[in-house]
Amino acid sequence: MQRALGLLTRREHSRKELTRKLVSRGVDAAEVEAAVDKLTGAGWQDDRRFAESLVRSRAANGYGPLHIRAELGTHDLPAEVRHSALDEFEGDWTEIARDFVERRFARIEDPRLRERKAGDYLLRRGFPSDVVRAAIRFPTAD
Repeated sequence: MQRALGLLTRREHSRKELTRKLVSRGVDAAEVEAAVDKLTGAGWQDDRRFAESLVRSRAANGYGPLHIRAELGTHDLPAEVRHSALDEFEGDWTEIARDFVERRFARIEDPRLRERKAGDYLLRRGFPSDVVRAAIRFPTAD
């Protein structure tokens, strides 16, 4: 129980992740299940809170919704938790992508090269193509 609390005080963990970490540290699987159940009941561990935290964290680090959705899937979270975490995210994916492009690719002067490099990069980071197209077009001066 103390090890689990120590992990949860550092950051949010999914139920699967917390269980895996405790078992890998040599704690008996039955004890781990009991401890995780107790912590979940007491509100210390919450998969919904974990999912929301992961979405905010990954978006702040420049990842798109496709990448985040895939990562949420690796944590064995219920489908409604995964979907609601992404749906309730208050950020604008296009703005996040545009800010990332401006910070990372602003030095490239050739607009075609900048668009190609930024587009490829955003696609690899998990942004949908419509968001990528909107983000790589810098406003032109009138």
